[in-house]
Amino acid sequence: MPRAAASDSLLPLDDPPVPTDFFERRARKRGATLVAGVDEAGRGPLAGPVVVAAVAFDGRRFPRGLNDSKLLGAAERERLYVKIMRAGMVSVVVASRSRIDRMNILQASLWGMTQAVRCLSRAPDHVLVDGNLLPPGLPCRGEALVSGDSRSVSIAAASIIAKVTRDRLMARVGAAFPDYGFESHMGYSTPRHFEALAEHGPCPHHRQSFAPVRNRLGDEAVDGDVLLI
Repeated sequence: MPRAAASDSLLPLDDPPVPTDFFERRARKRGATLVAGVDEAGRGPLAGPVVVAAVAFDGRRFPRGLNDSKLLGAAERERLYVKIMRAGMVSVVVASRSRIDRMNILQASLWGMTQAVRCLSRAPDHVLVDGNLLPPGLPCRGEALVSGDSRSVSIAAASIIAKVTRDRLMARVGAAFPDYGFESHMGYSTPRHFEALAEHGPCPHHRQSFAPVRNRLGDEAVDGDVLLI
């Protein structure tokens, strides 16, 4: 009796890729001495700032277990945050809600990336940026990596720093504006957030240029911005 063919559903699945220092080592082989990774957190939410981080490690002295922040639990992000801050050079830039509304979210994110690189304690000579665009005004050579936070250890580290920093900020915003539940959804488009918007209208941290917020503003637009840092 012939044996049944194995079902594809029973075959082992490949493990998801994890970041390596391939791109950092390649840049150093091409003459770079300090390579920084850059990533942001908070482009999609309806409220709060976008936070950008730049991280550079000295050679291969980076923590093990780095990965795209979206693939890590909150406790693991917090643990790695501490290790990254100890092992690397770190810069964080916050692009406020008012800047997002003034420049648009893409340009505010790109602005933050350039500023984060410029604010590192040592100037890098090569920058790895998550995404398919390089921010204007970089002070050195740059390389855009699509899905870079799952490919490069420096970008993965920057994604963790940016995410943890923004989550902490949004928890403080949530304490100041308890009707919205920011500490649970971080400003993203969840049913609870939409219910709060419908009941209470936008608060000073809502991005007025985003359609779901703009449609509820009417004549009550909020001037200025509030950042609890």
